[in-house]
Amino acid sequence: MSDLLSTLDPTDLARRTSLKWRRYEPDVLPLWVAEMDVPLAEPVVRAVTDLMAAGDTGYPSYSPGYVEAFAAFAADRWGWEVDVAASRIVPDIMTGLDAVVEAATDPGETVVVTSPVYGPFYGHPRALGRVVEAVALDDDGRLDVAALDAAFAAATTGGRRAVMLLANPHNPTGVVHTRAELEALAAAAARHGVRVVADEAHAPLVHDGRPFVPYLTVDPRGLSVLSAAKTWNLAGFKSAIILAGPEARATLDALPSTLYDAVGHVSLVAHTAAFRDGGPWLDELLPALARSRDLLVDLVAEHLPLARMRVPEATYLAWVDLSAYGLGDDPAEHVLERARVGFSNGVFFGPGGEGHVRVNFATHPEILTEALRRTGAALA
Repeated sequence: MSDLLSTLDPTDLARRTSLKWRRYEPDVLPLWVAEMDVPLAEPVVRAVTDLMAAGDTGYPSYSPGYVEAFAAFAADRWGWEVDVAASRIVPDIMTGLDAVVEAATDPGETVVVTSPVYGPFYGHPRALGRVVEAVALDDDGRLDVAALDAAFAAATTGGRRAVMLLANPHNPTGVVHTRAELEALAAAAARHGVRVVADEAHAPLVHDGRPFVPYLTVDPRGLSVLSAAKTWNLAGFKSAIILAGPEARATLDALPSTLYDAVGHVSLVAHTAAFRDGGPWLDELLPALARSRDLLVDLVAEHLPLARMRVPEATYLAWVDLSAYGLGDDPAEHVLERARVGFSNGVFFGPGGEGHVRVNFATHPEILTEALRRTGAALA
């Protein structure tokens, strides 16, 4: 079946010059960083091309169109009524998360994360002088709210402040947090005065009809940072939105106004077009991702019978445990050397990532099939 992931020829993909295709030597099949091997949504291409044709590539205007486009998308997809006034536009998601951490904590105070989790959740707060406290996911890869409650209590003793960075949906496991889980988390955060900031970069990429629950619908004290980059493959166009719950406006107002100065006009136009007009393309992408995910499940079972893999409920990233192959903490290094396949290193995602790899399955089925065949042959 032809779909967005089989449209582009693997030979043409290898000519791309982005990070995914240039980090490794040409003989390596790259299934690591969060880029998709898809043609872009036509409305985004048209919007950016029209700017180029008109020479309209100056400084960004202060039009609220980007946030309004997202608000309309959120209302349509999730029934979420976004308060457009409670928003700020920033260059990208990690810049937004960093800004909230700086506004809501002082150096030496704690940032709580759920581990394993997206690697910059550790590095960025530490670079800002904060202490990172990793709380393990439970045995099913879900939030351990009791452990988080205890971590919140410890982090806020003596009147100290703390922030939690939440991946919603979770990266790298692909877990979709339920409303009950998020409500319990919000209650624990409120008990201890912890500010939860949700990275909702993968929010539109939920599979199998599961409901996505925007964090701000359960926590008026929370904040959310999101963009069109992951869903519409626009990492090269940097732009993101910070949204604040009704009781987090003071944190939003404390963010430096200079953040907007680093946002590009073309990026704003691209992201706005994605949220406003990219719905049909997304509706075509989601079943293609589900088919690719299911193909990966079959390939792991065939070629890596000792591996353990939970079927991701969201994203185009799979968390695969290769511990049984005895390759140590970093099996990705061995796979790269022996099979010439580039997976993300599990240790990058913190405690609990040892022995794991993260696999990006948003690629051509021929590439995915060959990558797993090579890996299985090398580890047999």
